[in-house]
Parts: sequence; structure tokens; C-alpha cells
Amino acid sequence: MRVPSRSPGQRPGPSIPTSAPTRRAPAGPSRRLASVEPDLDAYRAAVADLLVEVGALASAASAAARQVLVDQRLREPAIAAVLDATPQGLVGARETLLLEMARYQPDERRPVSDLTALVRIYLLSRIDVMWWRDAPAYRTDEQVSGSADLVDLEWLRRRDLLRFRYQEQPTTLLGRGARALRRRVRPSVAPHTSGLLFRRARREMVALLNDVGREFTAHAPPGAPPLWVTSLVRSAEHQHRLRQLGYAAWLPSGHCLGWAADVEMAWFDRFGARDTLAELLLARQRAGEINVVDEGQAWHLCLAPESRGRLRRVYEAEMAV
Repeated sequence: MRVPSRSPGQRPGPSIPTSAPTRRAPAGPSRRLASVEPDLDAYRAAVADLLVEVGALASAASAAARQVLVDQRLREPAIAAVLDATPQGLVGARETLLLEMARYQPDERRPVSDLTALVRIYLLSRIDVMWWRDAPAYRTDEQVSGSADLVDLEWLRRRDLLRFRYQEQPTTLLGRGARALRRRVRPSVAPHTSGLLFRRARREMVALLNDVGREFTAHAPPGAPPLWVTSLVRSAEHQHRLRQLGYAAWLPSGHCLGWAADVEMAWFDRFGARDTLAELLLARQRAGEINVVDEGQAWHLCLAPESRGRLRRVYEAEMAV
């Protein structure tokens, strides 16, 4: 099948705009470190165009043509500049994506049930790992639990210092049963999410989510609940467990570095507040504060390194540290 030519057609999504510490490969003839940061607007636009083309080749019969298409498009300067600046480099990132696409099997019960979504999530999340390419990851659950760089959300919540909500994962069969019953009886009380395995976060992420939460509350329709966070810091160990369940959980990941969070989106449709939250997040992306990845039910956010110092000062001021 012939690979379709690039089309300026409509881009998918609502404005699309979706281990051990890694060691970067040394620069060489095939991998030169850029002297300036890549153009992220150009990257996101190129990814959006690619998604249109992937969608046109979504059938199983188009698998070979789809692989050729992606292999070609990832070499284009706007995309290659970002991938080359990640720990894997262009070659590693390309091989990972092509392998994931080859392994992909449609299944409506799996968290990632759409091939286009898989490509979108992978490529847009590479901005996170480019930004934080030199940051060490939390390899184990114990490292997350014992890190002095993370604060306890429950301690902050009990003192009314959070402007967003979350729920923890139930750890017993009785707790899971109670959660399922509550979802059926009172679906508007909380979104359908498993919750946080670790109720811990970096101080800068708490400040960011508090700021987004305040802005959302100020602009959302009357009766809309506060911002809801569905995922924060994870260990590489937990990332592997999520991957086995079918989630788009790759390594490196902004979650395993502590610089990413997922916020609920789909649940806010019932309150007429989803579009409000989407525009607030995309405005922050346009301002260069965060990277946003549309993951369907939830949107993934990653803090830009340039925002770290300001948000740390905000946290210290708010918490009177």
C-alpha cells in the first residue's frame, strides 16, 4: 500500500495542545547534541500531522505502510530534534515506537485501545524526558516512600493546604469493593480511577497543581468539583506493573522523575467543566510552563524546568516554610 502524502487536514483532539538513572549516550557523528532547545511548537505541529496520517492507515492491512510512514516522519527535522535530545536519542526512540506499534493489538478493555493514541502519547511525552534528561529516576517503591524531596499530600490536605483532590488506591479487597459500590451509587462523587499508589509529590508540583486548582475553581461552571489528580510520582518498578496492565507507561517517564501528574478530564463532562479545564492547561502550555498530553480520560502534565525555581518559591511562601 502506498504511504499517503502529508495532508493539512484537521488535527485530532481538542487543539492537541496529549529505573535506574538514565545515562545519555555520548555525542557522535550520528548523534549531535543541539546547541539550542528544539522548537516545541514545530514538534507538536509535526506530531499532529503524523497522527492524521497514522489514522488513515489504522487497519491491520496497512501495518507495513504505517511502519514505513512513521519511520520516515520521525527523521524529519522538527521531530528528530526533540527525539535526539532524549536519553534514548533518535534511533532508540524510533525503535521503541516502531516496536510498540508492531506489538499493538486492538482491545477495548485495555487503557490504550487506539493506535493513534499510542503514537500521540509516546511522542508528546518525549518532551518530558527531553526536559528532564539528566534527572535521576525513582527506581523502586521504597525510594519513593523514603525520598526527602517529596512531601506527604495527606499532611497538607488535613491542614487545608491543597486546592485539588485525590484518592488513594484501596489496599484490601473490602476497600476495593466499597470503592466499586460507591461508583455505582454515587458516580458524581469521584471519577472512575484507581487512585494514587503514593500520596507524595515534589513541592513544585504541589504549587503547580494548587495554582491550576485555584484557577479552575474560579472559571469553572457553578457546581463543578475541584481539580482532581489521578496520578503523581511513580517508581520505575510501578511503571512496569502499569505497563503489564496495558497502560501507556514507558521509561523514561516524567512520573518516575517526580515532575509529572495526571489530572482527570472525562469526569468533568458531567459538570460542563471539561473544556474550561482543557483551555486553562493549554494556555499554560503555550506559556511554556508545562507540557500537556491528551491521554483520553486524563491529561498528563509535566513541569518545564524553567518553572521549577518560581514554583518552589511559591510553595515555600504558601506553606510558610
